[in-house]
Amino acid sequence: MSETKEIKTALISVFHKDGLEELLAALNQEGVQFLSTGGTQTFIEGLGYKCRKVEEVTTYPSILGGRVKTLHPKVFGGILARRDNKGDQEQMKEYDIPSIDLVIVDLYPFEQTVASGAAEQDIIEKIDIGGISLIRAGAKNFKDVVIVPSKAEYDVLLDLLKKNGAKTELSDRRMFAERAFGVSSHYDTAIHNWFCKK
Repeated sequence: MSETKEIKTALISVFHKDGLEELLAALNQEGVQFLSTGGTQTFIEGLGYKCRKVEEVTTYPSILGGRVKTLHPKVFGGILARRDNKGDQEQMKEYDIPSIDLVIVDLYPFEQTVASGAAEQDIIEKIDIGGISLIRAGAKNFKDVVIVPSKAEYDVLLDLLKKNGAKTELSDRRMFAERAFGVSSHYDTAIHNWFCKK
């Protein structure tokens, strides 16, 4: 199969919405479909773009006070499915799992919450579960998926969109995967350090 992949559907799950406008405009211009939850979905629709709710895909609402939103086989199947694997593709059809080609994440601000002197319970609620899982899934399947693991990479994707449209090369996706594991490693180290100090 070709190493060039086209972004058709983007899952967007971000804590901070700033800096997203230009990226959404560029993706929309390329005909990319948006999929999101909660505040991010409201933000996207507020800019005038259509955005499918993750809940429509999973048939589950956001539960446990927002602790569980994207953690579902229809979301992670759409990210982790190998596009050149016949068995994976058959299961996607069988279980009506949509392909997700781009994942954009901005994690809960754990370090900033700790630095603010917040109470322990507030700090614990800023340990991102869904977001970090999306990052790892997108990075693992970099052969088929673009993972943007923080707003620091928005401009990198924007430059690629301006240059190549919604098409990416394997080297592009591998570069984003490398950055993604850097983000997840830093994030987990910060959490580990906080627990060590308790």
